[in-house]
Amino acid sequence: MNYVKTLLLLTALTVLFVWIGNLIGGQIGMIIALVLAIVMNGVSYWFSDALILKINRAWQVDADEEPALFQMVDELSRRAGLPMPKIYLMQDPNANAFATGRDPRHAAVAVTTGLLALLNPRELRGVLAHELAHIQHRDILIATIAAVIAGAVMMLANLAQMAAWFGIGRSNDDEEGGASIIGFLLAIIVAPIAATIIQMAISRGREYQADASGARISCDPLALASALQQLERGADMATPNISPSTAHLYIVNPLLGGGLLSLFSTHPPIPERVKRLEAMADSR
Repeated sequence: MNYVKTLLLLTALTVLFVWIGNLIGGQIGMIIALVLAIVMNGVSYWFSDALILKINRAWQVDADEEPALFQMVDELSRRAGLPMPKIYLMQDPNANAFATGRDPRHAAVAVTTGLLALLNPRELRGVLAHELAHIQHRDILIATIAAVIAGAVMMLANLAQMAAWFGIGRSNDDEEGGASIIGFLLAIIVAPIAATIIQMAISRGREYQADASGARISCDPLALASALQQLERGADMATPNISPSTAHLYIVNPLLGGGLLSLFSTHPPIPERVKRLEAMADSR
């Protein structure tokens, strides 16, 4: 099913590129956009994980640099029946983590320095088990590609805005192939919404699933529940250093607060996630 979703996402990326290419440059713009979309599709599949790690300024660490973290991931990976993923750190006071890669053999787990500072070992173990659950479910490919697509869509919106500002692609007669100002406005408005929808479509359900599987991997649902509560409180105290296009990858949304904004969050509410984990603990 995840491979089907991946194909649909890549198809959606191609359609968006071609559509906005037509708005900006007519038929020539469509051809250029199609070529770019084909290149972007290949990059998204084979190199999206490297791009995501670079965007978030993550660097790889080994057992000598972070022995406790390395040992914890190794132990949990064995429990989950997974190959040992690469481990990355991000210099950021915002406590968070994510997993990326195209399959379990090419997977990586990235954590912020703020996460290591905020959580105790038991809570950290719960978070790492959650990220390994994403790898186990093989949903890291679709989530990583969605991040690349979201960034590409936002780039297209910026290009359409610049083209509209400078009058590129407009002609005296729109019927002869030029793009109308209404078309540019649609691209500017619709593209960011499309990026958000892409992220929301694949994030909320997978977080519940990863919470449950992570709790089973660690055999400690309350550890993850406690970690989520800590991360929710910590998010209000740190300035996010995270790209909006990759926000849906993280264990908690690093950018949005509560109220009406929560309606557009790529993540389910943390209180509901905690409630489900506590129910798991009670049923044991």
